[in-house]
Amino acid sequence: MVKQKKVGLRWNGEVDQEGIQKVTELIKENKIEIVDLKFNDLPGLWQHFSIPASELSEIDDPVKSIWSEGIGFDGSSIRGFQKIQESDMILQLDPTTAVIDPACDVPTLSIICDIYDPLTKEPYTRDPRYVAKKAAEYLRSTGIADTSYWGPEMEFFIFNDIRFDQTENAGYYYIDSLEGEWNSGREEKPNLGYKPRYKEGYFPVPPHDSLQDLRSKIILTMIKSGIPIEVHHHEVATAGQCEIDMKFDTLVRMADKCLMYKYIVKNIARKNNLVATFMPKPLFGDNGSGMHTHQSLWKEGENIFFDPKGYALISQTAKYYIGGLLKHAPALMAFCAPTTNSYKRLVPGYEAPVNLAYSQRNRSAAVRIPVYTENPKTKRIEFRPPDNSSNPYLAFAAMLMAGIDGIENKIDPGEPLDKNTYELSAEETTKIPTVPGSLEEAISALEKDKEFLLKGDVFTEDVLEVWIEYKREKEIDAVRIRPHPYEFYLYFDI
Repeated sequence: MVKQKKVGLRWNGEVDQEGIQKVTELIKENKIEIVDLKFNDLPGLWQHFSIPASELSEIDDPVKSIWSEGIGFDGSSIRGFQKIQESDMILQLDPTTAVIDPACDVPTLSIICDIYDPLTKEPYTRDPRYVAKKAAEYLRSTGIADTSYWGPEMEFFIFNDIRFDQTENAGYYYIDSLEGEWNSGREEKPNLGYKPRYKEGYFPVPPHDSLQDLRSKIILTMIKSGIPIEVHHHEVATAGQCEIDMKFDTLVRMADKCLMYKYIVKNIARKNNLVATFMPKPLFGDNGSGMHTHQSLWKEGENIFFDPKGYALISQTAKYYIGGLLKHAPALMAFCAPTTNSYKRLVPGYEAPVNLAYSQRNRSAAVRIPVYTENPKTKRIEFRPPDNSSNPYLAFAAMLMAGIDGIENKIDPGEPLDKNTYELSAEETTKIPTVPGSLEEAISALEKDKEFLLKGDVFTEDVLEVWIEYKREKEIDAVRIRPHPYEFYLYFDI
């Protein structure tokens, strides 16, 4: 594997002999037959193809192998990537990501890859993992800090059945769950009850929580796959809403883990004849699923967000970082809440943080400062508007760039708001800015406020242009031109 001495350098032909050796040992020790190569498309879904393990394990000269030369694929068939006349792209394997694939019955080794241009030998600007790497490198180059740590709280639903369709003359979705409160009166022969009431799924024990063992299977698989887990539990909503929290990690590694996390949840659910979704708002009338993202900056082993004399024990640097998040939040939402469905979640009354304020302990503010402990190592801020429809490489990178901008420009977030923002008076409410009300508003905000993302070539113009174009044409317009089922209830008798 070629080592990049610095993000942005050309592919220089070096190979990571130690990394290759570890992969070779994994293949032999676990009798691996297949190697699965994974990479991320621009919207955020893992893509893959597989090769025989012999292609990696039987290497006489690693310098003249897949490890150094990479392996080609068609970039024109991947969302947000190349046009057909420039489709050839190269995957370069990152041996540090090698792990026994948790979803495959055939012994398979999973390896995450970086994407390169075969002609220039340079990293591909639209590779989300490369954007994340550049953000981490840009932080170091500023001298503000040398490391950022990330801890997303990923929420999701596990359903028993999902059906949806959209044709010229019909459009519908149908969700079902044995846990769904709407099934409390259904003939189930027998119906055994214990359906969590709306907004009361947090934290009753089994039998209300019917997914305890399934989540335990999921986290044990995650741990075996190199993802340390802190806790798992049922979430607030009825019908199988869950949360599993990972131990914090650095930016790129945490984004890698987010993709493996989703992969494991979806595949274990499927093997148990269930279906998992990370869609932000699949149910009407109950809480949606967010990705509350904890973050902190460290320099030379010290947490620079901690100050024993500061508000909620945070430093002035942390307050400036918060100022950057709040100032750029409308544009950030284009990456952190990047679907039309995201804005079904970001409405008052469902624990969704729509108000751009900060506070300690307060979950109704966009930025919360946890105060569980006074340990300096645990001091962090939590940005609550993001959801799991985001591409974590891009979302984390964008949040970091906003925070850096806040620090560099000493953006004051104002006074904290230590009250329930959903119970403010009308006069108080008008003084607090909010997140955009739609994906269209977020994309428009990104067009007006993007300079902070372009610093250090972390996000490039082509990435932003493709992102905006894709969101408008493939999602915003696609949803806008289709009749909504509820419109028939409202308007059919006009």
